[in-house]
Amino acid sequence: MKRTIIALIIFVLTAIPNLYAAQSTITEAEGQACMGDDKSKKETEQAALSDAKRKAVDYTLTYLESNTEVKNFVLESDVVKAYSNASVRVIEEIEKGWFRDPSSGECFRLKVKAEVLPDEKIIKNRAKEASFDDPTSPLNVRVWTDKQEYKSSEKIKIYIRGNKPFYARVVYKDMSGKTVQLLPNPYSSDNYFRGGTVYEIPSGEDRFELEVSPPFGSESITIYAGSSQLGDLDLESASGIYDIKTNPTDIGVKTRGVKIKQKGDDGGKKTPVEFSESSISLVTKK
Repeated sequence: MKRTIIALIIFVLTAIPNLYAAQSTITEAEGQACMGDDKSKKETEQAALSDAKRKAVDYTLTYLESNTEVKNFVLESDVVKAYSNASVRVIEEIEKGWFRDPSSGECFRLKVKAEVLPDEKIIKNRAKEASFDDPTSPLNVRVWTDKQEYKSSEKIKIYIRGNKPFYARVVYKDMSGKTVQLLPNPYSSDNYFRGGTVYEIPSGEDRFELEVSPPFGSESITIYAGSSQLGDLDLESASGIYDIKTNPTDIGVKTRGVKIKQKGDDGGKKTPVEFSESSISLVTKK
């Protein structure tokens, strides 16, 4: 890819300010429960949801244990422990409904797309000890700039890097609260990146520059990355980038609407998608 920056790798890595990127996995899971003699309809629906969340964690643990090479038993055990203590957030209810089971009576079933978030404290501690370059660890993608403060008319350079191949969306939020999508953009639609490589933005086929102009103040850059294609946003082409029409509070959720694919003949189960979100703040001034 034309954005690869080889000569700068050693230099820019010394300037990476965010040593930790929020990690999670996204998967589909189905849960069900029956009323019996002791549950109301509402309690049955809640029990089915709890069942789906439990299965989402189980699917994730199975995936990580089968896709993580145990190079360091203690560190990999930390990953398992972090996901064993995970919380689950429902991103989307794919389908749900009541049905009658011949032996159990009235039952409720639902299928959800869920994000499994590991114990953050354990993951952060592990990040201090583990090698960022290790491609056998869960997906971890970072973003940084060449400096943290910029004056008027200066040009901002952004760098991104992941420990394994990933798909990404890079979002810039300016002082006024406006959000734009830098990548992919109208002239560079490729959002697939190799692991272990530093990429510079803008570069290659990009037709925009990030030149500092009013209003000045605190701004931010966020990279959303996944092991599968990300969910879609409402975008409008503008000056080589995309204006984001999606409500800013919904960007993270809609991006997590990743494309989950079934892998092999596994009884209808779909492979969880590794997800990473990382942000950096910068200051612009006159």
